[in-house]
Amino acid sequence: MFSPPPPPPGLLGKIFQYIDVHQDEFVQTLKEWVAVESDSVQPVPRLRQELLRMMVLAEERLRSLGAHVNAVNMGSQKLPDGQTLPIPPIILAELGNNPEKPTVCFYGHLDVQPARQADGWRTDPYTLTEVDGKLYGRGTTDNKGPVLAWINAVSTFRALDEDLPVNIKFIIEGMEEAGSLALEELVKKEKAGFFSNVDYIVISDNLWISQSKPALTYGTRGNSYFMVEVKCRDQDFHSGTFGGILNEPMADLVALLGSLVDSSGRILIPGIYDHVAPLTEEERKMYEAIDLDLEEYRHSSQMQKFLFDTKEELLMHLWRFPSLSIHGIEGAFDEPGAKTVIPGRVIGKFSIRLVPHMNMSVVEKQVKRHLESTFSKRNSSNQMTISMTLGLHPWIANIRDNQYLAAKRAIKTVFGTEPDMIRDGSTIPIAQIFQATIQKSVMMLPLGAVDDGEHSQNEKINRWNYIEGSKVFAAFFLEACCFQLTVLGAATPGQST
Repeated sequence: MFSPPPPPPGLLGKIFQYIDVHQDEFVQTLKEWVAVESDSVQPVPRLRQELLRMMVLAEERLRSLGAHVNAVNMGSQKLPDGQTLPIPPIILAELGNNPEKPTVCFYGHLDVQPARQADGWRTDPYTLTEVDGKLYGRGTTDNKGPVLAWINAVSTFRALDEDLPVNIKFIIEGMEEAGSLALEELVKKEKAGFFSNVDYIVISDNLWISQSKPALTYGTRGNSYFMVEVKCRDQDFHSGTFGGILNEPMADLVALLGSLVDSSGRILIPGIYDHVAPLTEEERKMYEAIDLDLEEYRHSSQMQKFLFDTKEELLMHLWRFPSLSIHGIEGAFDEPGAKTVIPGRVIGKFSIRLVPHMNMSVVEKQVKRHLESTFSKRNSSNQMTISMTLGLHPWIANIRDNQYLAAKRAIKTVFGTEPDMIRDGSTIPIAQIFQATIQKSVMMLPLGAVDDGEHSQNEKINRWNYIEGSKVFAAFFLEACCFQLTVLGAATPGQST
């Protein structure tokens, strides 16, 4: 951990002191929220009722702060087996509507991935357990802890009877882990309503690159998911009866998948790198400044060796260059034992992580052209079909936006250090949805450490991250107000503290 700076003077000092004194209460509320098994992935009535209960708890907590809360009914979800389940409401809440203040909107979700102690958890995943300052439980870091940290910051201003320096809005959903059903439609519908006066959007649904140094995230990769089918017939073959007299679909598919990427990780599809944004000198320096111990990162990842030997190369290939991953083969024999079968139809699955300024439709054409060319050279009598089943755009933010500057100052005030400026190699669609639809500044302000284990066994958030994160949000409110006043010519930076 970094040495904490001295307590700030004035209002911010009072806020930090209050959060420290009441931290056990904040942890207790997190315990109550973790106890709700708000699993959105498993479509069963009991868990869907738990999700609905979770959303009601959030509504009640926001109303207790004086927020105007609208729980938008999202209807029901029809499953392939004919079962119908309710979609939990999406919460739209707001505190304050002063036109002279900036309006900051926080996005979060309260659903979680499935978890069972039998899967390898050391403790019951739905009972918050503190061990050596680590708060273990499903949803602690993804995303109940960060949502509550934002609420903690708001409640602290309320408890001290201090006016909030910004107008606050919340959009909280309960289906993020299951694909954010109906969320994009609601955002578009509310563009001229709920979001019409929003200046900044903050998302806190990712992690630092470090165990101890805070970060701000300004970009994520997109994703194009492909399926390539090779078919001879619908039935499988016996290899003793048919082996050696036909083009085997699996052999064709393995050749196709093997043509996509080489052993150094370079994608072999012609033209795929043509539209990747060029690396600037400013960006290169940002990678050099990031706090990452490559050997520690390798050890914590349980890897013998990465493809790249320097921190800068590794991070750039993780965040700002495209990657291609092969995920699986449907239709192949994959069970224990020996089975002498020739699959009659197989489907290979792979995806390409997209980066600025790659065009999704161009990538789709490049992939199809390459696979068709490769397949034609095999002179196979089988049929090949290619489809792109998912397309998600990359997201990149302007780090010179006022809210990034405000967040950097808030982080420096709380942690005593400048944040790492990082990207995320995965895809978080809501960031691009907000930016494209509402056309306002979007920022990711993570609270969790790199070892928090989101989606994994023994998920946790450090008490330190949770409590200091609550302070960061409170400081950010003041800094965002300060930068707004600076733009209007009414203040200078620094007056917020």
